[in-house]
Amino acid sequence: MHRSAPRLSRILACAAVPVMLVAVGCSSDSDSDSKKNAGSSSSGTASTKPSEPTVEAARFDDLPDPCSSIAKKTIKDLVPEAKKKNGTAGRSNDLAARSSCSWNGLDDKGVDGSQYRWLDVGFTRFDSDQSLGSGAKRATAEYAKQVTKAKASEGAEKVAAEPAAGIGEEATVVTYGLSKTDEDFAYATVVARTGNVVVTLTYNGAGYAGAKTPSSASIVKGAQKAAKEAVAAVGETADAKVTPPAKSGSDDSTKDAGKKDTAKGSGSSDSDSPKSTTKPKAKSS
Repeated sequence: MHRSAPRLSRILACAAVPVMLVAVGCSSDSDSDSKKNAGSSSSGTASTKPSEPTVEAARFDDLPDPCSSIAKKTIKDLVPEAKKKNGTAGRSNDLAARSSCSWNGLDDKGVDGSQYRWLDVGFTRFDSDQSLGSGAKRATAEYAKQVTKAKASEGAEKVAAEPAAGIGEEATVVTYGLSKTDEDFAYATVVARTGNVVVTLTYNGAGYAGAKTPSSASIVKGAQKAAKEAVAAVGETADAKVTPPAKSGSDDSTKDAGKKDTAKGSGSSDSDSPKSTTKPKAKSS
């Protein structure tokens, strides 16, 4: 009896050792898995990238008919005896992105000479683009480019530029003189921006057969009047697309009837602008 008690104690002690080891092993595995899971969750959160801010939507998605953008009465006043009263449209492969129209005429006064006038208007529209910026931002850059171009007109003399109030969101009028076909021409170019559209309008005139060259002031006044009408025509394209809200429950409530896809406008409208006309022949007295 005295020998069996110590032996039993040793057996119980040895039997308890594996149980402790198993418990320690399970605890170690559990801690390791927890650390792995925690690391995975942290890595996933750190790799999430913030989304890029969406550019502002373009205000205008279409352009007006350039040859109808200026009132017929204004054309009659500024270009007497216009060859084509409805104007001559410039070439364009996308009239929703760029368009232009021009008028020219010679008012023959017989022995008192003749007065020649030329008027042209061009529109350039820019869409908003995630990589290039908003339509308004792109139009602002084009606006500055067109002002610089007008001031650098070849052969221009006495060039001057100043802000033109009341025409779009921003506008500049550039004036200069130009001698060609043995006559002196007075020029005024108005560059204006409204939203994502740039309007470039040029008006010039000369006296033939002894008639006086029109004053710069009269040319500027005419150019600004026509430019205001052209800018207003751009606004009317958006107004015309405004539709009343659809009735409750109508399938049309999910449709935007006033919008259409347009190609992105890029570059200058110069490629579509008509070239300068040749000297018209004044009738002999």
